[in-house]
Amino acid sequence: MRRVLVAGNWKMHGSKTMVRSLLEGLLAGSSADGNADLAVFPSFPYLSLAQSILADSHIQWGGQTLNPNPQGAHTGETSGSMLNDMGCHYVLVGHSERRAIYGESNADVALRFSAALDAGLKPVLCVGETREERESEQTEAVVAGQLDAVISSFGIDSFKHATIAYEPVWAIGTGLTATPQQAQHVHAFIRDKLSSLNGIMGSQIQILYGGSVNGSNAAELFAQSDIDGGLVGGASLTAEDFLAIYTAAG
Repeated sequence: MRRVLVAGNWKMHGSKTMVRSLLEGLLAGSSADGNADLAVFPSFPYLSLAQSILADSHIQWGGQTLNPNPQGAHTGETSGSMLNDMGCHYVLVGHSERRAIYGESNADVALRFSAALDAGLKPVLCVGETREERESEQTEAVVAGQLDAVISSFGIDSFKHATIAYEPVWAIGTGLTATPQQAQHVHAFIRDKLSSLNGIMGSQIQILYGGSVNGSNAAELFAQSDIDGGLVGGASLTAEDFLAIYTAAG
């Protein structure tokens, strides 16, 4: 039985006051006995504060990206071992903003995916198509290419300790959301693709939906057979909004 995961990507938002208020609100409004797991992805300056507040709690935390090198002369970068040292369980790899704004290719993302595993982290591999790619019926080809970059380099077994997040680029921060049927179709495609290579892997891997998830649409999205939770952006920045999504998980 796959667990539901509700994860909040804070992107470049936050302050010490905001982080403390948000995390204390999440702790008060959620439980280790709930039907969903919770995770947050703070900006790097706030990882230490998140660690101090969440240590020994039921909420996990992770980094928003990582450098594929274990160490070295990479000013401004953060390695997987550093994230591990800060108590991170997860790290995002291949978020569409990293791909589009900072030029990360499928090959770059695959290296980060492998580096996360090497550092003892659980990578959350983000995949998804742009609006133009969807309108030209390239969604499956684009998503398959993003998955194949990892599979061809590191094998299907590399997904054993990973999570996938399907985030249609056209629905991130736009207020647009894929319909539950659209999202389910792509989630099923991803699961079927992995299952064709490893049936157990395909049935067990957690696949999250991201793209303007909120308290109003979360329940219907999470009710789909292949959607195992959400990677949440803007609605993860307040405890009330994020907990509404957590509650929608059942």
